[in-house]
Amino acid sequence: MRVLLVHGLGRTRRSFFLLRRRLVALGHAPECFSYSASRERHDAVVERLAARLRSLAAVEPAVGLVGHSFGGLLLRQGIALTPEVTVRHLIMLGTPNRPPYLARVMYPYLPQRIHVGTCRACLVDDTWFQRLPALRVPYTVVAGTAGWRGSLSPFKGKGNDGLVQVSETLVKDDDHPFLVPTIHSLLMNNARVHRLIIEKFEPV
Repeated sequence: MRVLLVHGLGRTRRSFFLLRRRLVALGHAPECFSYSASRERHDAVVERLAARLRSLAAVEPAVGLVGHSFGGLLLRQGIALTPEVTVRHLIMLGTPNRPPYLARVMYPYLPQRIHVGTCRACLVDDTWFQRLPALRVPYTVVAGTAGWRGSLSPFKGKGNDGLVQVSETLVKDDDHPFLVPTIHSLLMNNARVHRLIIEKFEPV
């Protein structure tokens, strides 16, 4: 099965090296969608992603999708623009489906804040999150739990992966995230996450 992998902000396709190798070994055909949050406008990235989804659907009856962090939000938008694409399963790794607290704290100190309309700006825009399309495909939320703890943690005792709180990964209030004891940047390399992805992409 064809599987599209979408990396997070500040990452590249190389972040999926281990996962791609595992999927290839099992007979899947993984591909990566790359983008630059600092050089591309958010809308342009989403349009390119939608076009990529359509091209995959033209040669495969159903596709698997994996998005790390902001990559999961891009996939949510891309899916909404391509209702003709059949999605076997969408897996979101540490994706902030709700406004992330830490992004609002850090954003004023990031040089990219001057690029109005870029992907980073979306993360601090509550109305942008409110406009996210509802998910109408099978999906699984994966959240890391090995983030900051103790009195110095900005998350005040709440479960987190170092960047995103577990509660911020939920699409719906009654979602039950797949919890993994790892940090945000390593979610795609976790063996338990690999097994989950393989299970969700098995033929039905």
